[in-house]
Amino acid sequence: MISRFPSTSLLPVVLASALLVAAPTPAFSAKHTKPHAAAHKNKAAAPTEPAMTTDANGQSVPVLANKAWVLMDFNTGQLLASSNPDEPLPPASLTKMMTSYLVEQGLKSGKLKPDDKVTMSESAWCRGGKDGDSCMFVPLNAQASLMDMLRGVVIASGNDASKALAEHIGGSEPGFVAMMNAEAKKLGMSKTQFANAAGLPDPNNKASARDLAVLAAAIIRNSAEYYPIYAEREFTYNGIKQGNRNALLYTDPTVDGLKTGHTEDAGYCLTASSKRNGMRLISVIMNADSKQARADQTRVLFNWGYANFEEASPAQAGATLTTAKVTYGVAPTVNAGIAQAWTLVVPKGQAAAVQTAISLNPALEAPIAKGAVIGKIVATANGKQLGEAPVIALADVERAGFFERLRQRVAGWFSK
Repeated sequence: MISRFPSTSLLPVVLASALLVAAPTPAFSAKHTKPHAAAHKNKAAAPTEPAMTTDANGQSVPVLANKAWVLMDFNTGQLLASSNPDEPLPPASLTKMMTSYLVEQGLKSGKLKPDDKVTMSESAWCRGGKDGDSCMFVPLNAQASLMDMLRGVVIASGNDASKALAEHIGGSEPGFVAMMNAEAKKLGMSKTQFANAAGLPDPNNKASARDLAVLAAAIIRNSAEYYPIYAEREFTYNGIKQGNRNALLYTDPTVDGLKTGHTEDAGYCLTASSKRNGMRLISVIMNADSKQARADQTRVLFNWGYANFEEASPAQAGATLTTAKVTYGVAPTVNAGIAQAWTLVVPKGQAAAVQTAISLNPALEAPIAKGAVIGKIVATANGKQLGEAPVIALADVERAGFFERLRQRVAGWFSK
């Protein structure tokens, strides 16, 4: 086969065409007032072994490049591992978890209604997403339903929705911030101080990783009927579709919340929760270097936590664990047990090794009310105490009459 080359006269045209095709396309940038929904088509990177270190308890834990992180068991509130968990740091839009929580609790109590109309005031209005603002894009002076505004906070991370809700509920944003701080104190968030409803930069707006995990647990537990909103992947309002910024919702089916955050001072933050085989974990990442880093670090924590820990239930609520002797009662004994489900987190493989011991208060005397604490139960494994729970009377024991008490006293003398 003979190859034929173009004639000399055509060579310049061919070369020019080739150069045009090979040349890189110029990059253009433009400001968009209406953001598109995030595609989130990228899949999770192949798992790699994280760098590990040993903590103060001799436990091998992951090394993560951020300022603070925690991994908490939801059922017990136990920190499985952490780094710098109690330093107050800028939380960025993780602040909005408290805003949404107060809205949810208002709905739950009936003080707020899903179809309440919330006005977008000029002070709350988002002027086109300038300076990278996160916005729901409710028009100035327009109204949106309270449930739409809630989704605007949780999914779109709208600063405008957060401020509008704050004004609607608290009368003003400062009034709402006072409510936020009161609720933080009630939840035991001792290292947290809120200064605004959206998490905008403010030297007085700080929270610790541990506190944010506590807040996430409160949302999951106390706002259960509204918690599914945190797993919704997109929200459309006013013709604008926005994707949830929690990348793990698209790559890990066990993740169902909660909130992302980012400012220059706060870095990239993420509070997330995952449930696998009935065990729920909560993670908080603060001040990671990128969106990808906060997602990857969260994935590392969840995989590490589920690989190294399991839950154990040393005793069942309401079951008779022992029988306590009672003096001067119409009955000589009372069944004893625990009032609520008791869960412990133990190293993987040690659930079967958990043992319990019960100690009762001495000289129990009637009357005894059902539910009264009459002792405690202690759980151990391999000689190490794991936790304890109060032991209660499972029934009422009324005080006997005078002659029966006298009979028991005399019988007691002769039994000594």
